[in-house]
Amino acid sequence: MNAVVKSGPSKLWTDQNRRFDPRRLFRSALPGLSLLIVLAAIYDFNPRAISYFGFNLMLNLAVPVALATAAQLCIIAVSDLDLSIGAYVGFIACVTTTWLPTTPLLGTAAILASIVAYGALGALVHWRQLPSIVVTLGMSFVWLGLALFVRPQPGGLSPVWLSTFMGLHVPYVPFPIVAAVVLAIVLHLVLMNTAFGAVLRGAGGNATAVGRSGWSLLRIKATAYAMAGVLGSLAGLSLVGVSSSADANMANGYTLLSIAGAILGGAEFIGGRISPIGAVMGALTLQLATVALNFFQLPEVFPGFRIPPEWQVGAQGIILIVILAIRALINRGEA
Repeated sequence: MNAVVKSGPSKLWTDQNRRFDPRRLFRSALPGLSLLIVLAAIYDFNPRAISYFGFNLMLNLAVPVALATAAQLCIIAVSDLDLSIGAYVGFIACVTTTWLPTTPLLGTAAILASIVAYGALGALVHWRQLPSIVVTLGMSFVWLGLALFVRPQPGGLSPVWLSTFMGLHVPYVPFPIVAAVVLAIVLHLVLMNTAFGAVLRGAGGNATAVGRSGWSLLRIKATAYAMAGVLGSLAGLSLVGVSSSADANMANGYTLLSIAGAILGGAEFIGGRISPIGAVMGALTLQLATVALNFFQLPEVFPGFRIPPEWQVGAQGIILIVILAIRALINRGEA
């Protein structure tokens, strides 16, 4: 009887939440812990790197990587996977350096058309019940071909306003950190705190139930892919703002980085389970891990010891595997 007549916060805790389990808390904290461990390693290698100038330098490419990861997260939210985001970011970069400085209307129209095409791709995947991996893999070659058509040779010019924006000097906190925090908050609010976000994640978790509730799964899938197109376009723009030039192949590695960042941040391939804040943390962790490995290239830090640059990608994969193994152990303990 006592359990029935309970009311207030204690009843809500009893009825709506499971018993407190430190393993869940640890799993939720994994992205932040991973980021702190990498920061601690960097500080151990070079304490001067943990400074305003050091973070600006280390996180120079963190914004486009975080935006590409956010784009991938929108696709994972509907239980799909995008293998074309890297090629798409490269295409947007080529459009930005080729057309935006001289013919801004043409460049803007091309970017908007690309976003529409991304949304149409999601509609096609749902309408014909095609595997997203196969479709997006094919589209990666299309985006690469279009990028080579727009800019056959590396080069181009970044619009002045774009370079100025990406080079902003924010007091006290470096601009890449500010941009990452804003991205994480906006993404969290849209995907986790709105009815639309709940429907989007619901479509990834139980599409049949969402469809029976009256929602158009075709529209949901198209919207998710269009959101990925918007974020991917922003990733391409920010990449040009940092690098000031473009190459059709400059963002090919972003596909795997975006998947790794999203999964490292707590997302799962099926079920619509995502963590926007965790995904941004995962992207920052991977970027900083690459910087940490660069310290092994310095003879004054580790005399006679050198890690080849090619191993950096492997190190990122090892980080991802370790995190996934820890999460699997936690999930087994909860079962």
